Amino acid sequence: MSTTADPLAVLGSLPGVAESVESVRKSVDRVYGHRVMRRRSNEITSEAALRGARGSAALSGADWALEEVRRRSDFSGDDESRTVGAALRLTAEAGQLLSIWRQSPLRVLARLHLVAAGVQDDTVGRPRLAGEPVDEPVVELPLPSADEVSGRLEGLSQLIIKGSSAPALVTAAVVHGELLALRPFGSYNGLVARAAERLVLIGSGLDPKSICPAETGHAELGRAAYVAALDGYAAGTPEGMAAWIAHCGKAVELGARESTAVCEALQRGAA
Repeated sequence: MSTTADPLAVLGSLPGVAESVESVRKSVDRVYGHRVMRRRSNEITSEAALRGARGSAALSGADWALEEVRRRSDFSGDDESRTVGAALRLTAEAGQLLSIWRQSPLRVLARLHLVAAGVQDDTVGRPRLAGEPVDEPVVELPLPSADEVSGRLEGLSQLIIKGSSAPALVTAAVVHGELLALRPFGSYNGLVARAAERLVLIGSGLDPKSICPAETGHAELGRAAYVAALDGYAAGTPEGMAAWIAHCGKAVELGARESTAVCEALQRGAA
C-alpha cells in the first residue's frame, strides 16, 4: 500500500481505471432506471442475492445450476453443499453489517467468517495463527505469514475507517483482492472476500439495493481469468492493480446485465 494520505485515490488515477469506473456507473444506472425497478425492486434484490450466491459458490468449487440452488433446503451434506449454503448465508448477512463495517471492518470480517463456517470452534471468526492450515481451492499464491496478515488487515481496516475519495469500484476491488491475497482465515476466504466486495458496493451507494451481483460476473468471466487478475493485484504493479480493478468492474457490469435480464423477464411476465 502507498504511504500517501489516500492510497486508494492513487489507484483510482491509474491508466484505464477511470474508464472502468465510468462504464460501471453507466451499467448500474441503466438497471436502476429500468421501469420494473420502480415497482418490483425487492424481487430484483432477492433474485440478485440468489444469483450472486450461486456465482460465488461456483468460484469456490460448487458450480451448481441456479435452479438446484433455488430448490434446495438442506446444505449440510457434502463439501459442495456446505459451500453453497455458506454463500447463501453470507449474501443474506452482508447487508445487515453496513453500519458496523464503517466503524469496525475487522469485526465484520470475523462475523462473515463465522457465518460462512456455520460452526463454532476456536479457529472460526478470527485470523489464522502461525502454523494453522488454509483451505482455499482457488488461490495458489504464496501464503503470507500470520504476522503479515495481521499487519495488512489492520492497514486495510484503517483505510476503510478513514474513508477515501476513490470511486467505490476501486475500494471494493482492493478489499476483495487484499482478502484473497491474504487468506486470513482457515477456510471460506474466497466467499468472505466476495461478500466484503458486495458490502462495499452497497455501502458506498453505488449499488444500494444490491441488484448488481459482482459474484455472478466473476463466475461468468471464469476461474482462470479471476486467478490471473488476482495475480496482477498480488504483484502490486500499476498495470496489475489496474487490471484487477478493471476485472472487478467487468464483473459488476455483468451482474448489472444479469439483473437487467431479470427485469425484462418480469416485465414480460415470464418470471
